[in-house]
Amino acid sequence: MKRKWERDLGLQGRMIFTMFLLAAVYFFFLLFLSYNGTPPVFMMLFVGSFMAIQYFYSDKLVLWSTGAQIVSESEAPQLHGIITRLCAIADLPKPKVAIVRTQVPNAFATGRNQNNAVVAVTTGIMDKLSPAELEAVLAHELTHVKNRDMAIMTIASFISTLAFYFVRYSLYFGDMGGDRRKEGGGILLVWLVSLAVWAVSFLLIRALSRYREYAADRGAAIITGQPSDLASALMKISGVMSRVPSEDLRSVEGMNAFFIIPAISGSSIMDIFSTHPSVEKRIAKLEKMQQDLG
Repeated sequence: MKRKWERDLGLQGRMIFTMFLLAAVYFFFLLFLSYNGTPPVFMMLFVGSFMAIQYFYSDKLVLWSTGAQIVSESEAPQLHGIITRLCAIADLPKPKVAIVRTQVPNAFATGRNQNNAVVAVTTGIMDKLSPAELEAVLAHELTHVKNRDMAIMTIASFISTLAFYFVRYSLYFGDMGGDRRKEGGGILLVWLVSLAVWAVSFLLIRALSRYREYAADRGAAIITGQPSDLASALMKISGVMSRVPSEDLRSVEGMNAFFIIPAISGSSIMDIFSTHPSVEKRIAKLEKMQQDLG
């Protein structure tokens, strides 16, 4: 039975405001480049091509980088059965299902849209969670698919990536065919503004990512009707994560933005800590939802 998709207006408002700020920063950046005589057309084409490849082939790239294997219904009947049922509740086409053979307990969703999505779980998470907790985690990942988070984060990152390439290469390649009058100090100014735009957009994109995680938690609670199951799964995963060998964590760190909980090794916590809200805050919100349900 399909569930009514009630929205959190406060959370939606924060996401819209963050995207508005991102749009304002990006508009200022493009206006600055144009005024400074540095047409961004070449770089936009370069970055656009790069991100288009990432967008259209994200599922294959992610599966390849994690070692995930697509599994059929006969190979994983229980997993397929849970996802089929959750998709019916969430009014979603069923995604491909994959398994990653690692003891790191985690899950992720990828794919450019609802018709080209993949939901993957690790053998570690299937071993550690109860059926109800695993169902809640899968509902969280399916909400990412329903909310089109892959497309939204790709679009949100576009101009930020452009600014990053300006920071990286503008000092090497001059004004890239722009107005020669602005050479010298002009190139340095472009570099400084690009750096500022990249830094601000980086923080805004991280904030947007955290809001998307809250939205996925909320979606999982709506789909399953049991927010406490996801809270229990988050506690269990975060507790197990501290006992996973650092070598195993480092092998999957590149996928932290996709995971339900980042795989953190001690040396990289500052690099990824802001892509997801803290487990404590997520659990507190889920417990509040459980209390509201009575």
